[in-house]
Amino acid sequence: MKRALLAVVFIVCTAPAAPAHEIGKTQVGAVIRDGAYSIDVTVDPDALLVKLEVFSGAPLSGADVGRVDRDRRINALASTFLDRVVVRFDAAISRPRFEYLPASALGDAAQSPSLVRLTGQVPPGARELTFAYGLALGSYALNVRIGDSALQTLWLDGPQASAPVSLVAPPPPPAAGDIARQYVVLGFTHIVPYGRDHILFVLGIFLLSARWRSILLQVSTFTIAHSITLGLTMYGIVSLPAKVVEPMIALSIAYVAIENLVTSDLKPWRLALVFSFGLLHGMGFAGVLRELGLPPSQFLTALLTFNVGVEAGQLSVIAVAFAAVASWPSDRLAYRQFIVQPASLAIALAGLYWTVQRMVG
Repeated sequence: MKRALLAVVFIVCTAPAAPAHEIGKTQVGAVIRDGAYSIDVTVDPDALLVKLEVFSGAPLSGADVGRVDRDRRINALASTFLDRVVVRFDAAISRPRFEYLPASALGDAAQSPSLVRLTGQVPPGARELTFAYGLALGSYALNVRIGDSALQTLWLDGPQASAPVSLVAPPPPPAAGDIARQYVVLGFTHIVPYGRDHILFVLGIFLLSARWRSILLQVSTFTIAHSITLGLTMYGIVSLPAKVVEPMIALSIAYVAIENLVTSDLKPWRLALVFSFGLLHGMGFAGVLRELGLPPSQFLTALLTFNVGVEAGQLSVIAVAFAAVASWPSDRLAYRQFIVQPASLAIALAGLYWTVQRMVG
């Protein structure tokens, strides 16, 4: 067990490069009107190309592929995309038309996301729609609008097929209990397993000192701070662009890890900086939650329970870290030499790498 924490840090730091947050990158919006349907799948184009190449058996293009070549390859693999999507009306499967709209076509020449638009005709007399997206790796929102009716939001996990959506009956209002359960899970999975940057920040807090008082003070400070900006950002009171927030989050990871290398004491400025960093992380959480969307009728419930899920995820990381070093001898010098210093160095390098990646990407 004494090597488990180092193993966790190594796996998280050396995992293949990924977007800042997996959850929220995939969204699906379906509109059915006048006998036709249009389904927009919001995607990260780099991740989409990798998935299409893997499922098609095509050679992997590599990380240095240019945008023009990437978009060309995505269009060439349209049939693979359609093979991984199910659009079913009652018992009949519809194979839609494929249209790829790169970020440049949406007014952004450099940044994701892009859109895949699927269109087709609704069979006459169809009463239900079922949808599945086999390229999704995590949870995503399926937003469906039938004509002028209220928007319906269904949460799906990976390739899971949706429950049938009625084309003829009005949607029932979402139950508060269902919304609470969904957003607790979404908040938790935003930390474990998808929030690699937040996991490393929490581990950086843990590694300063294994004393409960030090950890509780830092975690409580971080929680209060990110809860403040999560709420303020979601209510539109404060706002910073993601291109500013995400690199600063990565830099905060590097800072706490570097400080672990030079001190083992909880200095007053550490709590002040953890609070400041928590404000940034709260904006990052809000960015993901905004991408996911909040049901207007259950806005506060969803916001609070998402935050509860985030806290549960952070506490689970702390619990695993404690369990990993529980059998370590009480020799503090050896603990710093063999656990704190190598783990903090790995975290610092990952944070600096992500800082540069997010600034130039």
